Amino acid sequence: MAQGKVRYAVVGGGEISQGAFMPGIAASDNSEMTALVTGDPKKAEVLGKRYNLKVYGYDDYETLLNSGEIDAVYVATPNFRHCQDTVPALEAGIHVLLEKPMATSIEDCQAMIEAAERGNAKLMIAYRLHHEPGTLEMIQYMREGTIGAPRTFSSQLTQDLNEKNHRALHGYWAGPVPDMGAYPINAVRHLFGAEPVEVSAMSDNTPGRDYTCDDSVTVSLRFPGGRLAQFFVSYATSGHNHFSVVGERGALLARPSYMFGPGVSIDYDLSVDGETTAHSPGAVEQFGGQTDYFSHCILHDLAPEADGMEGLRDVRILDAIERALTTGQPQSLDPLEYRHRIRPDQVRRLTPVEPPEVVSVETISGN
Repeated sequence: MAQGKVRYAVVGGGEISQGAFMPGIAASDNSEMTALVTGDPKKAEVLGKRYNLKVYGYDDYETLLNSGEIDAVYVATPNFRHCQDTVPALEAGIHVLLEKPMATSIEDCQAMIEAAERGNAKLMIAYRLHHEPGTLEMIQYMREGTIGAPRTFSSQLTQDLNEKNHRALHGYWAGPVPDMGAYPINAVRHLFGAEPVEVSAMSDNTPGRDYTCDDSVTVSLRFPGGRLAQFFVSYATSGHNHFSVVGERGALLARPSYMFGPGVSIDYDLSVDGETTAHSPGAVEQFGGQTDYFSHCILHDLAPEADGMEGLRDVRILDAIERALTTGQPQSLDPLEYRHRIRPDQVRRLTPVEPPEVVSVETISGN
């Protein structure tokens, strides 16, 4: 590692890379960017100069992986490309920070986990909220039983998505459930400290909208112990995000619950026995924080918390939701024991970084 820093290549120059990861990495002391992989000439020129990066096309990806110029890659290509962009890196011994959802099939998740073992490389799924202070505070309150045994979880995560956006044009696995549903799915698993055993779902489409996927979906999850959860995601409404957990003695309400940015604090109200306290941990650099954590794991040879199995556990639920929508019937999930892996020392309180102007997205095959 160069001067104690992990050298990253960014694979995919889309909005999340440009607007969050690439500026955010500057907040970390143990991470730096040295390369970019993109198929867009405009991005290659502008971003290469902006961050002083060596730029590669997708046809030259193998050359980059064997160049000795990088230690890790951040993969933020469209969901259907995750496996093909991750497996070669892991097999080459290059560590991978992979955007969520992990993949578009359980088989692809398993292929990546096996590739990490073959290449003796670390694979971490980019659950940035696993390093955000407000989120981990709420998980800790739930573990301590502060609001009593949880009974129900409810969440809404919505946006008004341009119909020409690539997420609107590639069916279910690019659509609102994998794209946004991964957030409430991951949240409720850790707030309940349990894995669901049954999934049901309903969807509909907004008149006048032209997506290749159902634009609005509601999902219900059944957990052991009589616990129920539901969430709603949509590409065709105003932007909104929150979640609430109601327990036997009180409740949690987080709003906003999933967002990021220089002015975004994951605030929440904690109600216990009729008394409510407001909590505002403040904004942190979420993308820089998760990268700092992953680099720490690489530098000290530690297993990252949000490993491939964490990503697989969410994808198996996304897969069941697709089956529920297709069949119109509830889908059972094999029982799984919850893994108590999230720890308070995962929190990173880095100063937020102002994002630069995003270079227009002209291609969707890889960006």
